[in-house]
Amino acid sequence: MKISKKATTIAIVNQKGGTGKTTTCENLGIGLAMEGKKVLLVDTDPQGSLTISMGWQQPDELPATLSTLMQKAMNDQPIQPGEGILHHAEGVDLIPANIELAGLEVALVNSMNREKMLKQVLDGAKREYDYILLDCTPSLGMLTINALAAADTALIPVQAQYLSAKGLEQLLQTICKVHRQKINPKLKIEGILLTMTDSRTNYGKQIDTLIRQAYGSKIKVFDRTIPRSVRAAETSAAGKSIFQYDPKSKVAEAYQSLAKTNY
Repeated sequence: MKISKKATTIAIVNQKGGTGKTTTCENLGIGLAMEGKKVLLVDTDPQGSLTISMGWQQPDELPATLSTLMQKAMNDQPIQPGEGILHHAEGVDLIPANIELAGLEVALVNSMNREKMLKQVLDGAKREYDYILLDCTPSLGMLTINALAAADTALIPVQAQYLSAKGLEQLLQTICKVHRQKINPKLKIEGILLTMTDSRTNYGKQIDTLIRQAYGSKIKVFDRTIPRSVRAAETSAAGKSIFQYDPKSKVAEAYQSLAKTNY
């Protein structure tokens, strides 16, 4: 008897921009694929950063994107298996996004069951994958709420800087609201992932300690941190993951270790 698997869905979320959400989504996803897992990445940001950084440089020209699928869910139209899914050379699948998603976010406001549209889109895919990773938009709007409603866990990348730690409070309040309003009472917080760290400076070490002290008692803060790297920033323009672009780097090693030891 074949037990039908059900993907673990992880929302990679922080309403602040520039915390490494897209880089984490792409490289953790490809890291998991390298471990033999079937992985679907979902770009839920109208800016299409994940789509672009994975090599689809003109997301506005793609025939089917996440907004196409969410529109179908809103209109109760069936979504065909594999519809809107792109295959990446490094062994992961992607549901891309483009600017149409911004218009859809506005339309969602008046939709019945508006928090659950993404969940509806992904329900069919859950049996096909081990992991579904959602790259969230840098806001706490309707698209992020949809991602939190569809997720089993939330992974929070935080740039190792004082101000980004302050933004965490708002995000944690939003996650509480998702519980309280029964949008997704089972949502767990996977942990805080410190990104763009610089352990060589005292300031870098202080921030690391500060975040661990402030949140470590309530939320897991991953031991593994993602170091700052110019090469990692260049990968998005190259349309490749860090594993293809700079496989011997500390960043590649960090993401591989994150995938290996936590999933």
